[in-house]
Amino acid sequence: MKRRAGEREKELKKKKLLEELGENRLPYMTPADADFHQLWKTKYSKLIFRKSDTVPEELHQMVQEGFLTLRKHDCFFQDLVRIKGKDFVTPVSRILIGNPGCTYKYLNTRLFTVPWPIEGYDIKYCSPQIHDACKALIRLNDYLHIEAVKALQGQNLFETKESKDTTVIDREQNFATSLMEKGSVSKDQSSCCVPEDDYVSLKNRTSYNVTLLNYMDPLQMLYLKQEPYFGMGNMAVSWHHDENLVERSTVAVYSYSCEDDLNMTHQHCVLAGFSPRFSSTHRVADSSRGTLEYIFGQCELALQNLQTDSDSMALSLKSLETAVVKQVEEIHNEVEFEWLRQFWFQGKRYLKCTDWWLKPMAKLEEYWRKMETMTSLVLSEVGKEEQIEKQRNETISCFLLVLTERQKLRKEWTARCRSEAAESLPEDQRPECHPFWTDDECSMPLPYDLEEVIANLQNLVQWVE
Repeated sequence: MKRRAGEREKELKKKKLLEELGENRLPYMTPADADFHQLWKTKYSKLIFRKSDTVPEELHQMVQEGFLTLRKHDCFFQDLVRIKGKDFVTPVSRILIGNPGCTYKYLNTRLFTVPWPIEGYDIKYCSPQIHDACKALIRLNDYLHIEAVKALQGQNLFETKESKDTTVIDREQNFATSLMEKGSVSKDQSSCCVPEDDYVSLKNRTSYNVTLLNYMDPLQMLYLKQEPYFGMGNMAVSWHHDENLVERSTVAVYSYSCEDDLNMTHQHCVLAGFSPRFSSTHRVADSSRGTLEYIFGQCELALQNLQTDSDSMALSLKSLETAVVKQVEEIHNEVEFEWLRQFWFQGKRYLKCTDWWLKPMAKLEEYWRKMETMTSLVLSEVGKEEQIEKQRNETISCFLLVLTERQKLRKEWTARCRSEAAESLPEDQRPECHPFWTDDECSMPLPYDLEEVIANLQNLVQWVE
């Protein structure tokens, strides 16, 4: 609720600003302006820019060949995102590459990583060239991680010195010296000034687990919005804060044509420009709820309430306590709407690169089917009159809320899969409404449409009361 209120407040501020501007536009600076660097130093000091010649040429070659390979194999996709209850196809084409089992969510769409090659994982790519492209991007990721740690250490050293020094320091000279020089600060060199806890914090804030690759060709991107505040021309991406990031983490951007990130305090947009270009935006995605390890753990937690009779093999629930039922059914919803439907909503796009996700998604669906059975068992139990009245009423009321949410979300996802925007995508990228079943499918214990189930529960609540 707090987040939604914050978003509404931002929208109102934007609307008010646009009304005040009218036909006018806000002034802005470029590097050609005299005060540009002073403004950068004082207001955007954590924005670090490195010229391309500071990056090893071999790495440039590997990464740029990787970009072109992924483009050649049609691995960049326009995402179907949801903004203010409506679906839109993004002008920019993207692909998420990163740690196996990791995801990144933005604008109500969860992207699943094409895994980069990591020891201990059996990853089969559709071609050796795609393997090489992913390998190049993990090499770039490692390089940017090291460079970001150096840069942040340099800033910490400078800030420590500045706070202790009573003389006036030329901030620009120190900034350039500590951050721009190649191999500026190592852990050993800075250990006397940067505490171990701070060093660990810097590493965590720069341990990029995914990179969101973008490709844009402005001349092929129709219906682009004009930048509304400064009059900068067409935008490929509107003003926004990046979502789903670990708090205070950095973002490193590698671009052909580059910007780092002040995501906590500043919004940013991407101007369309005129020439085709790629970018690789390395992020510390918030993995607290966005990895296979997490969601499998949730499934195992839910299934602890399911037991099998050793003789009859009949399934039953260990507990009907309200808290237990609520937890299991919320996990049920999370698996269905944050994972299964999100994955199949993106069609068969991932098969262009690898089939790695098919096995874990099949396993998740198997868990989800067991949870459907658990839901049917709850329905059966709460219908029995011998249940203690107070507990029964509490369980039904709680259960009803979760099922009503499930019904609402199923309708919403079914409609999204059939939207005009969905139909505009290439056939192999069109959303699949999965899981989906009809009433005559005997393998499912409950109907897809839960209206009648919900109505019966509502009648039961009234009868108990």
